[in-house]
Amino acid sequence: MDDPNADTEWNDILRAKGILPPKDEKKDDELEDAFVDMVRARQTKLDSLENKDLDELDELEDLEDDQILNEYRHKRMMEMQAQAAKEKFGEVKEISKPDFIKEVTEASKECYVVVHLYKDYIPACKLMNRCLSELALQFKATKFVRIVADMCIPNYPDMNVPTLLVYGEGDIKANLVGAIQFGGMKMTAKGLRAILAQYGAVPAEKVADADDRHQEPKKTIYQSRATAALSDDDDESDTDDRGYY
Repeated sequence: MDDPNADTEWNDILRAKGILPPKDEKKDDELEDAFVDMVRARQTKLDSLENKDLDELDELEDLEDDQILNEYRHKRMMEMQAQAAKEKFGEVKEISKPDFIKEVTEASKECYVVVHLYKDYIPACKLMNRCLSELALQFKATKFVRIVADMCIPNYPDMNVPTLLVYGEGDIKANLVGAIQFGGMKMTAKGLRAILAQYGAVPAEKVADADDRHQEPKKTIYQSRATAALSDDDDESDTDDRGYY
């Protein structure tokens, strides 16, 4: 015998003629509500796993839905592998002018690049190198490089160094000129991080300290033209209208 509750065309005809009673819509609603509750419960469990590391996930042996745990463990492992692939630097690399396009401009299409224009005999540059080395170890997804200032830009004034150039998305994001930008001989890795974070080169601290706010970059007369001479050769046709790579 055919099921009178089955959702078929023949039963619909019989219902229309009053031979069969109307469908029990309440039962369909209950099934839909049960499905929605199941989806919500599943999402709640996923949300509860969001901030757990792999070791904590391994400890959740009593989790009712093993499939959820396995899915989330796989997701976290993929995220960790992707992050590890980005964190491939970890030091301040010395470059020369012929390397600039490859090591800076082209590289900045894949990650942020921080360039230190320096001179060895200037104390503020030595301090800057130490601070950048600390940041490079901490933020291995950002590329840190340095180049002797007048090897990069002929006759670059001593008063302009240290200079930091920040590159990202294949273009220059900032050029910060002179030790005063960074606190002079009182500069710290923490202060440099706060400055670089404003341009997206490194992550910002979750809570900014009041002591770091005064180190906000100040514009100087050199910022609009100090890096205009950057080029892979002396031919100005290799630069854009602003004079940058």
